[in-house]
Amino acid sequence: LMGPQGTGVLLCGRVPERTLLLIAAIGGSLGSLLGMLIAHHKTRKAKFYILVPLLLVLHAAAAGWYFLR
Repeated sequence: LMGPQGTGVLLCGRVPERTLLLIAAIGGSLGSLLGMLIAHHKTRKAKFYILVPLLLVLHAAAAGWYFLR
């Protein structure tokens, strides 16, 4: 959110990359990947375009194992 016009003041800070990866790691990998693809956000960072799809595969494998055992 921006402050009053012309002041150049931000009212909220940026979300650290570490937090975004943590959210993906604890179960938000599908949403993180969709956000990357739809909004083109963090698509140039190697740790994101490698780790987020990898986490999605791991989550899908764990869910498949859990529900099909």
